Amino acid sequence: MSYVKPGREYARDSRYITARITADGRDGFPVEPGRYRLVVSRACPWASRTVIVRRLLGLERALPMAIAGPTHDERSWTFDLDPGGRDPVLGIERLQEAYLARDPDYDRGVTVPAIVEVPTGKVVTNDYAQMTIDMSLEWSAYHRDGAPALYPPALRPEIDAVNEVVYSDVNNGVYRAGFAGSQESYTQAYERLFARLDWLSRRLERSRYLVGDTITEADVRLFTTLVRFDAVYHGHFKCNRQKLSEMPVLWAYARDLFQTPGFGDTVDFDHIKRHYYAVHRDINPTGIVPVGPDLSDWLKPHDRAALGGRPFGAGRPPEAVAPEEAVPAGHTPSS
Repeated sequence: MSYVKPGREYARDSRYITARITADGRDGFPVEPGRYRLVVSRACPWASRTVIVRRLLGLERALPMAIAGPTHDERSWTFDLDPGGRDPVLGIERLQEAYLARDPDYDRGVTVPAIVEVPTGKVVTNDYAQMTIDMSLEWSAYHRDGAPALYPPALRPEIDAVNEVVYSDVNNGVYRAGFAGSQESYTQAYERLFARLDWLSRRLERSRYLVGDTITEADVRLFTTLVRFDAVYHGHFKCNRQKLSEMPVLWAYARDLFQTPGFGDTVDFDHIKRHYYAVHRDINPTGIVPVGPDLSDWLKPHDRAALGGRPFGAGRPPEAVAPEEAVPAGHTPSS
């Protein structure tokens, strides 16, 4: 499987299935507890957004989750973590089966996160950017008591503006550097990435969170890239001006979020490293997975509370992770 096209800039295939699951069911898919299954891999930063938002909002019962293994081949993500290598609800070995059930001629990426309709076994959507927004807005009837407002009306324009530049320069920027097919395209991506990280550092120097004084969708989207930075992006993707742990403001900000219930308790560093280093053989031909870095520093004091703000606003933290969804011991410093 090749991710790098020699001589060319990396371009993400963004042809997603954009049907939406809504309260009024206007696309034919009404919100209904248990009707759908969220398929993720803990390795994937885009899927990790949905895992965090689902947990923060308390949607675990309304929207059950399937966890694919950390590696895949050209065909698909697989359910090799489950007994017999099949998802126990959907009964499939590969996520590709759900995509082909929707469209036998499907020829785009078999990506996570994806939401599958359980009765039909068909993918409804893999539009990850809209997915978390809809969890906040369309699934609100099933939010837990004390759930935070991750996409509050008054802050939406600012959240959207921040998300746009963070996606372009950071979330996708690390991929544009790592999968660059020329020195020029790599250098451009590298410079944009670190210029944006410097901008974020200045923004967060006096503000605990990216937008407003509580956790929002913007923090979730930035966190999933930052938490992977030293483990994979710094070395594997050549984003090596500095490690996250060498950028004081962003490092403290990331630790603050990591130590907030709903964030660090969803992160599986073992799956993250195994995915990037084992799957991307065109930039890591040996498939050797690094042993480091040391994860214990994620639990060190961050001192960000002095900036004020309340993580959950008027709400409260989620309950402890259900045992069946807990990250395995040894895959996270939290365990």
